[in-house]
Amino acid sequence: MPRVDARRVAAVPGPRAARPGDAPLLEAVGLRREFGRGAGRVAAVDGVSLTVHAGEALGIVGESGSGKTTLGRMLVRLLDPTAGRLRYGGTEIGSLSEKALRPVRRELQMVFQDPVASLNPRRSVGESVADPLRAAGETDESRIRDRVRELLERAGLEADRYERYPHEFSGGQRQRVGIARALAAGPRLIVCDDPVSALDVTTQAQVLGLLAELRRELGIGLVFIAHDLAVVRQVSDRVAVMRRGRIVEEGLVDEVYGAPRHPYTRQLLAAVPALDPAQAARRRATRKELAAA
Repeated sequence: MPRVDARRVAAVPGPRAARPGDAPLLEAVGLRREFGRGAGRVAAVDGVSLTVHAGEALGIVGESGSGKTTLGRMLVRLLDPTAGRLRYGGTEIGSLSEKALRPVRRELQMVFQDPVASLNPRRSVGESVADPLRAAGETDESRIRDRVRELLERAGLEADRYERYPHEFSGGQRQRVGIARALAAGPRLIVCDDPVSALDVTTQAQVLGLLAELRRELGIGLVFIAHDLAVVRQVSDRVAVMRRGRIVEEGLVDEVYGAPRHPYTRQLLAAVPALDPAQAARRRATRKELAAA
């Protein structure tokens, strides 16, 4: 993976790392999101409260349909909450109009699950990465191109790929383009919606390593959404377990994985395949106990 020198890394703007006693960067209180009308209304997210600090990675894990993606989109205001409060930097943003929200839009970014669908096939990857820069008011094309090349390198791609199109990249490379585009806005928080589920194991490790590096060097807060418990454990400081739109358990990663309190968390962990025969037997026994309960 291409590396940039220390001077160029230092030139990439980013927030400081979190310090003890810092106020939360992002705080959700009782977030709820409903879909449908009348008697058919369904709550995809139902009363979720959480915090994320600068430089911290919060993992959100749960089965398909648990509300993870809906929650992630609400955290960056791609979806409006039906109820609840959302504070960023101590300011309520959950009820702001689109115009009032514009100044903080660039600081809340999202990396999507499908890197193919999130890039316009008719535009070069350089132009896609440049979009947030232009949206922020940058008009100098020379500065835009220099910044995009820097961001491509920062995401582990060659700077001379500005004019290439998405179909010329592998899945992992397209995901790196998505990360570069998120970084272009100078974010303080990035929500990653299952960003490695479509990638092979080796490429997964590379993308996860890149996210960890960015968090460490730039102090960016991460919300990492996934259904793969092993991936979430590798990336996160804390983890929240979602089921049917609610958080049923939350805590430090080692605590939740080592001594899960909620039956649903134990059920998820027991379902993870194990290569060791003894461990596999223990997990089968756990699944039987939980099923009986």
